[in-house]
Amino acid sequence: MPDALDLLRTRRSSRVLDLVAPGPSGDDLDTILTVAARVPDHGKLAPWRFIVFEGEGRLRAGAALAQVFAAANPDAAERRLEEERNRFARAPLVVAVVSRAATHVKIPEWEQLLSSAAVAQNLLLAAAALGYGAAWLTEWPAYDAKARAALGLEEHERVTGFIYVGTATQQLEDRPRPALSEVVTRF
Repeated sequence: MPDALDLLRTRRSSRVLDLVAPGPSGDDLDTILTVAARVPDHGKLAPWRFIVFEGEGRLRAGAALAQVFAAANPDAAERRLEEERNRFARAPLVVAVVSRAATHVKIPEWEQLLSSAAVAQNLLLAAAALGYGAAWLTEWPAYDAKARAALGLEEHERVTGFIYVGTATQQLEDRPRPALSEVVTRF
């Protein structure tokens, strides 16, 4: 397992098309989800949850998305519908981080949303710590109410991100990062 600071300095998203089997399962998946859930959570609300798409579940979810897409786009080419059917089959594992943020008497909804985003980031870090590649995507199903319903989300829930996880076939070069002088001010 890498040193924590080294991991934080070097973590890099993988391209989804570079993620192949094996993906995490069993103890590795439990570890990833346990680490992901260890985030700041004012009020202990757990304003998020996970939907795990693995095995045949990835194809069932893709079929549901293809139906939603076809209904909204009746002239869609078969090739495009096939892309939707295989959306979650692009990696061995996809985890939807779902925000359940809601109005609360003491905890602002914004803080709940940030907690959900922290869950997604921790999931990426935990996957990297265990040697897996991962990528955080949203894409159209995150923003379409019928697609969210087809994936089992309730009306008030939103997709923070779909985290694709697998064994990375390529390590990407690091992208340019902002210089601290460009992003830090002192008061």
